Amino acid sequence: MSKLFFILTICAALSTGCPPAEPPYIEISHTQISAEYAYAMINKLDDFVLLDVRTYDEFRARRIDGSILIPYSELASRASAELSEKNAVILVYCQSGRRSAIAARTLAELGYTNVYDFGGIADWAFGVVSAYD
Repeated sequence: MSKLFFILTICAALSTGCPPAEPPYIEISHTQISAEYAYAMINKLDDFVLLDVRTYDEFRARRIDGSILIPYSELASRASAELSEKNAVILVYCQSGRRSAIAARTLAELGYTNVYDFGGIADWAFGVVSAYD
C-alpha cells in the first residue's frame, strides 16, 4: 500500500505542476594569484591597472610604484568613473589580502572581467615607493 501511495503522490505532484527548479547559481568571481605571478604580469603586459585598495594614509606611506588608489570602501561608487575599461587587466592589492579579496569580488560583480587579486603589499618582495625614503 505504501508503494501505491508513493506513486500516487508523485503523479499528483507532476500533474499539478511543481515550481520550476532554481537556475544554477553562477559564481561571479576574480582570479587569485601570487605576488610573484603579479610581478611577472607587470613585467610582461603593456597595459594593466595596478590598484591599491587601502586607505589614503597607507598608500601615501608605502605603495607599489605605478599603482593608483581607490579605497575598497569607495570602490563601488568610484569604479565606473576611474576604471572605465571593463576588460582591462586589473591587479588588486591591499595590506594583507582581506580588502583586496573584497575589492576584487566587487569589481567582478560590477562587470570587470580581468580582475586579479594578489593579496597584500606585506607579501610583495619587489620594491615599494615609501614616504620615508
